[in-house]
Amino acid sequence: LSHNTIRRYIEICENTFILRTLMPYFTNIKKRMVKSPKIYFRDTGLLHSLLGITDFNDLLGHPIYGQSWESFAIEMILSELKDWTGYYYRTSHGTEIDLILEKGIKKIAIEFKSSTSPSVSKGFYIALEDLKIDKGWVICPINEWYPLNNNIAVSGINEFINFINK
Repeated sequence: LSHNTIRRYIEICENTFILRTLMPYFTNIKKRMVKSPKIYFRDTGLLHSLLGITDFNDLLGHPIYGQSWESFAIEMILSELKDWTGYYYRTSHGTEIDLILEKGIKKIAIEFKSSTSPSVSKGFYIALEDLKIDKGWVICPINEWYPLNNNIAVSGINEFINFINK
């Protein structure tokens, strides 16, 4: 398939709410940036069905579990926080933020972890510093929130959305 055909198919899937495309976040920092968009399934149930995953235990043992959690969480957050714009950030050196939410001059960096006891990589801290983002979150499958340190909190999806909507 040609590049243009693939782009057209992706556009059709976006317009029919099958896929969501997240554009990279650009700044004036002098680093080699990853500039291609990231593509997510909006309906992770459809993704699981296509992969033959029939129950939660199958999902937990599947290599797609972490990516599926990230897709699900991004879709839930961006669907609820319609006045925020979502991006991702990644350099060629592996510095990464899974989701940057931006609204005016406010920016929030989010890392998604499928573990219920998550940790944050050094690359996340470097990205926060590079982009001058004060607030970071780790979203994982829990039903509470707690501080990881002074500027990073850990929470579930609903707790994060409720906090932002306050």
